[in-house]
Amino acid sequence: MNLILLFEDDFIGERRVRLEGRRFDHLIEVHRATVGDRLCVGKAGGLIGSGRVISFDRNAAEMEVHFERTPPAPLPVTLILALPRPKFLRRILFCASAMGVKQIVILNSYRVEKSYWHSPFLKKEHIEKQLILGLEQARDTIMPEVLLRPLFKPFVEDELPAIMQGTLPLLADPHAGEPCPRGLGGPVILAVGPEGGFIPYEAGKFLSAGFRAVSLGERILNVESAVPALISRLF
Repeated sequence: MNLILLFEDDFIGERRVRLEGRRFDHLIEVHRATVGDRLCVGKAGGLIGSGRVISFDRNAAEMEVHFERTPPAPLPVTLILALPRPKFLRRILFCASAMGVKQIVILNSYRVEKSYWHSPFLKKEHIEKQLILGLEQARDTIMPEVLLRPLFKPFVEDELPAIMQGTLPLLADPHAGEPCPRGLGGPVILAVGPEGGFIPYEAGKFLSAGFRAVSLGERILNVESAVPALISRLF
Protein backbone atom coordinates (compact mmCIF):
# COMPACT_ATOMS: atom_id res chain seq x y z
CA MET A 1 0.00 0.00 0.00
CA ASN A 2 1.91 3.04 -1.30
CA LEU A 3 -1.06 5.33 -0.67
CA ILE A 4 -3.86 5.15 1.90
CA LEU A 5 -7.05 5.84 -0.05
CA LEU A 6 -9.59 7.77 2.00
CA PHE A 7 -13.36 7.95 1.52
CA GLU A 8 -15.98 10.37 2.82
CA ASP A 9 -17.05 8.12 5.68
CA ASP A 10 -13.45 7.98 6.97
CA PHE A 11 -13.58 11.68 7.88
CA ILE A 12 -14.47 12.57 11.45
CA GLY A 13 -13.46 16.21 10.95
CA GLU A 14 -12.35 18.51 8.18
CA ARG A 15 -8.74 17.32 8.45
CA ARG A 16 -9.06 14.22 10.60
CA VAL A 17 -9.76 10.62 9.56
CA ARG A 18 -10.29 7.36 11.40
CA LEU A 19 -9.01 4.15 9.82
CA GLU A 20 -10.28 0.69 10.68
CA GLY A 21 -10.20 -2.78 9.17
CA ARG A 22 -7.76 -3.61 6.36
CA ARG A 23 -6.07 -0.21 6.25
CA PHE A 24 -5.59 -0.14 10.03
CA ASP A 25 -4.10 -3.65 9.91
CA HIS A 26 -1.76 -2.51 7.14
CA LEU A 27 -0.62 0.47 9.20
CA ILE A 28 0.26 -1.83 12.08
CA GLU A 29 1.59 -4.92 10.33
CA VAL A 30 3.32 -3.50 7.24
CA HIS A 31 4.15 0.16 7.91
CA ARG A 32 4.66 -0.51 11.64
CA ALA A 33 3.45 3.04 12.10
CA THR A 34 3.72 4.89 15.39
CA VAL A 35 2.25 8.19 16.57
CA GLY A 36 3.85 11.03 14.65
CA ASP A 37 4.63 9.04 11.50
CA ARG A 38 3.65 10.58 8.17
CA LEU A 39 2.27 8.50 5.32
CA CYS A 40 1.02 9.19 1.80
CA VAL A 41 -2.77 9.57 1.64
CA GLY A 42 -5.26 10.46 -1.05
CA LYS A 43 -8.92 11.36 -1.09
CA ALA A 44 -10.96 9.18 -3.43
CA GLY A 45 -11.67 11.23 -6.53
CA GLY A 46 -9.50 14.08 -5.29
CA LEU A 47 -6.04 15.22 -4.25
CA ILE A 48 -3.03 13.43 -2.77
CA GLY A 49 -1.15 14.55 0.33
CA SER A 50 0.16 13.31 3.65
CA GLY A 51 -1.34 12.03 6.85
CA ARG A 52 0.22 12.22 10.32
CA VAL A 53 -0.74 9.50 12.79
CA ILE A 54 -2.07 11.19 15.90
CA SER A 55 -3.53 8.29 17.91
CA PHE A 56 -4.14 4.54 18.09
CA ASP A 57 -6.59 2.37 19.92
CA ARG A 58 -7.12 -1.40 19.69
CA ASN A 59 -9.12 -1.29 16.45
CA ALA A 60 -8.43 2.02 14.73
CA ALA A 61 -5.99 4.83 14.09
CA GLU A 62 -6.64 8.53 13.65
CA MET A 63 -4.67 10.74 11.29
CA GLU A 64 -4.46 14.43 10.54
CA VAL A 65 -4.43 14.84 6.76
CA HIS A 66 -3.46 17.52 4.27
CA PHE A 67 -3.87 17.44 0.49
CA GLU A 68 -1.78 19.43 -1.97
CA ARG A 69 -1.20 17.71 -5.32
CA THR A 70 -3.16 16.13 -8.13
CA PRO A 71 -3.07 12.39 -8.90
CA PRO A 72 -1.14 11.10 -11.93
CA ALA A 73 -2.74 11.63 -15.33
CA PRO A 74 -4.94 8.77 -16.54
CA LEU A 75 -4.06 6.75 -19.61
CA PRO A 76 -6.23 7.73 -22.60
CA VAL A 77 -7.41 4.16 -23.18
CA THR A 78 -10.70 2.31 -22.94
CA LEU A 79 -10.17 -1.41 -22.41
CA ILE A 80 -12.75 -3.83 -23.81
CA LEU A 81 -12.05 -7.18 -22.21
CA ALA A 82 -13.79 -10.48 -22.93
CA LEU A 83 -14.57 -11.87 -19.48
CA PRO A 84 -11.56 -14.00 -18.44
CA ARG A 85 -11.36 -16.64 -15.75
CA PRO A 86 -12.30 -15.02 -12.42
CA LYS A 87 -8.80 -15.46 -10.93
CA PHE A 88 -7.35 -13.73 -14.01
CA LEU A 89 -9.97 -11.00 -13.83
CA ARG A 90 -8.90 -9.96 -10.34
CA ARG A 91 -5.28 -9.57 -11.39
CA ILE A 92 -6.14 -7.78 -14.63
CA LEU A 93 -8.38 -5.28 -12.82
CA PHE A 94 -5.64 -4.61 -10.27
CA CYS A 95 -3.03 -4.15 -13.01
CA ALA A 96 -5.23 -1.97 -15.24
CA SER A 97 -6.16 0.25 -12.29
CA ALA A 98 -2.50 0.62 -11.26
CA MET A 99 -1.50 1.49 -14.84
CA GLY A 100 -4.05 4.30 -15.07
CA VAL A 101 -6.86 2.78 -17.16
CA LYS A 102 -10.09 4.56 -16.24
CA GLN A 103 -12.73 2.80 -18.34
CA ILE A 104 -13.05 -0.98 -18.63
CA VAL A 105 -15.82 -2.85 -20.44
CA ILE A 106 -16.13 -6.53 -19.52
CA LEU A 107 -17.79 -8.22 -22.47
CA ASN A 108 -19.25 -11.59 -23.28
CA SER A 109 -17.82 -13.74 -26.08
CA TYR A 110 -18.63 -17.15 -27.53
CA ARG A 111 -15.56 -18.65 -25.87
CA VAL A 112 -16.38 -17.22 -22.43
CA GLU A 113 -17.69 -19.91 -20.09
CA LYS A 114 -21.27 -19.09 -19.06
CA SER A 115 -20.43 -19.93 -15.46
CA TYR A 116 -17.98 -17.00 -15.31
CA TRP A 117 -20.89 -14.56 -15.40
CA HIS A 118 -22.19 -16.05 -12.14
CA SER A 119 -18.88 -15.66 -10.32
CA PRO A 120 -19.02 -13.73 -7.04
CA PHE A 121 -15.96 -11.81 -8.27
CA LEU A 122 -18.26 -9.85 -10.61
CA LYS A 123 -20.09 -8.35 -7.65
CA LYS A 124 -19.54 -4.64 -7.27
CA GLU A 125 -17.69 -4.89 -3.97
CA HIS A 126 -15.20 -7.45 -5.31
CA ILE A 127 -14.50 -5.42 -8.45
CA GLU A 128 -14.03 -2.24 -6.41
CA LYS A 129 -11.63 -4.01 -4.06
CA GLN A 130 -9.23 -4.80 -6.91
CA LEU A 131 -9.53 -1.30 -8.35
CA ILE A 132 -8.77 0.23 -4.95
CA LEU A 133 -5.75 -2.03 -4.47
CA GLY A 134 -4.46 -0.88 -7.86
CA LEU A 135 -4.92 2.78 -6.95
CA GLU A 136 -3.12 2.28 -3.65
CA GLN A 137 -0.24 0.60 -5.45
CA ALA A 138 0.14 3.41 -8.00
CA ARG A 139 -0.61 6.37 -5.70
CA ASP A 140 -3.74 7.33 -7.62
CA THR A 141 -7.17 8.42 -6.41
CA ILE A 142 -9.45 8.33 -9.47
CA MET A 143 -11.57 5.18 -9.48
CA PRO A 144 -11.91 3.44 -12.85
CA GLU A 145 -15.37 2.78 -14.28
CA VAL A 146 -16.18 -0.87 -15.00
CA LEU A 147 -19.12 -1.77 -17.23
CA LEU A 148 -20.46 -5.34 -17.44
CA ARG A 149 -21.88 -6.23 -20.85
CA PRO A 150 -23.07 -9.88 -20.98
CA LEU A 151 -24.58 -9.45 -24.48
CA PHE A 152 -22.00 -9.13 -27.25
CA LYS A 153 -24.05 -8.03 -30.25
CA PRO A 154 -26.10 -5.26 -28.58
CA PHE A 155 -22.95 -3.76 -27.12
CA VAL A 156 -20.98 -3.81 -30.39
CA GLU A 157 -23.88 -2.52 -32.49
CA ASP A 158 -25.55 -0.05 -30.12
CA GLU A 159 -22.93 1.23 -27.64
CA LEU A 160 -19.55 0.80 -29.28
CA PRO A 161 -19.96 3.42 -32.06
CA ALA A 162 -20.36 6.21 -29.49
CA ILE A 163 -17.46 4.96 -27.35
CA MET A 164 -15.22 4.84 -30.42
CA GLN A 165 -15.68 8.49 -31.34
CA GLY A 166 -12.34 10.29 -31.47
CA THR A 167 -10.27 7.20 -30.64
CA LEU A 168 -7.91 4.84 -32.42
CA PRO A 169 -9.75 1.48 -32.23
CA LEU A 170 -7.46 -1.56 -32.00
CA LEU A 171 -8.28 -5.27 -31.82
CA ALA A 172 -5.63 -7.49 -30.23
CA ASP A 173 -5.13 -10.51 -32.49
CA PRO A 174 -1.99 -12.69 -32.23
CA HIS A 175 -2.39 -13.68 -35.89
CA ALA A 176 -2.64 -10.12 -37.23
CA GLY A 177 0.00 -8.97 -39.68
CA GLU A 178 0.18 -5.42 -38.34
CA PRO A 179 2.30 -4.91 -35.21
CA CYS A 180 0.81 -3.11 -32.25
CA PRO A 181 1.82 0.56 -32.46
CA ARG A 182 4.13 2.12 -29.89
CA GLY A 183 4.15 5.29 -27.85
CA LEU A 184 0.79 6.75 -28.83
CA GLY A 185 -0.32 10.07 -27.40
CA GLY A 186 -4.00 10.15 -28.33
CA PRO A 187 -7.00 8.17 -27.07
CA VAL A 188 -7.21 4.47 -27.87
CA ILE A 189 -9.92 1.85 -27.50
CA LEU A 190 -8.38 -1.61 -27.14
CA ALA A 191 -10.35 -4.86 -27.47
CA VAL A 192 -8.83 -8.04 -26.01
CA GLY A 193 -10.53 -11.38 -26.53
CA PRO A 194 -10.76 -14.48 -24.33
CA GLU A 195 -8.27 -17.34 -24.26
CA GLY A 196 -8.34 -18.60 -27.85
CA GLY A 197 -9.39 -15.17 -29.12
CA PHE A 198 -12.64 -13.82 -30.48
CA ILE A 199 -14.34 -16.15 -32.97
CA PRO A 200 -14.34 -14.93 -36.60
CA TYR A 201 -17.88 -13.53 -36.33
CA GLU A 202 -16.93 -11.42 -33.30
CA ALA A 203 -13.63 -10.25 -34.76
CA GLY A 204 -15.49 -9.37 -37.96
CA LYS A 205 -17.94 -7.19 -36.03
CA PHE A 206 -15.05 -5.21 -34.55
CA LEU A 207 -13.30 -4.90 -37.89
CA SER A 208 -16.46 -3.79 -39.70
CA ALA A 209 -16.92 -1.15 -36.99
CA GLY A 210 -13.51 0.30 -37.88
CA PHE A 211 -11.06 -1.55 -35.61
CA ARG A 212 -7.55 -2.46 -36.80
CA ALA A 213 -6.23 -5.91 -35.87
CA VAL A 214 -2.75 -5.72 -34.30
CA SER A 215 -0.39 -8.19 -32.68
CA LEU A 216 2.52 -8.31 -30.26
CA GLY A 217 4.45 -10.73 -32.47
CA GLU A 218 4.92 -14.46 -32.78
CA ARG A 219 4.54 -15.31 -29.11
CA ILE A 220 0.96 -15.90 -27.98
CA LEU A 221 0.38 -14.61 -24.45
CA ASN A 222 -2.44 -15.38 -22.08
CA VAL A 223 -4.86 -12.58 -21.34
CA GLU A 224 -3.31 -11.76 -17.98
CA SER A 225 0.06 -11.13 -19.64
CA ALA A 226 -1.26 -9.63 -22.88
CA VAL A 227 -3.23 -6.75 -21.29
CA PRO A 228 -0.30 -5.03 -19.48
CA ALA A 229 2.02 -5.79 -22.43
CA LEU A 230 -0.35 -4.12 -24.89
CA ILE A 231 -1.00 -1.11 -22.68
CA SER A 232 2.72 -0.62 -21.99
CA ARG A 233 3.53 -0.77 -25.67
CA LEU A 234 0.77 1.65 -26.63
CA PHE A 235 1.77 4.28 -24.07
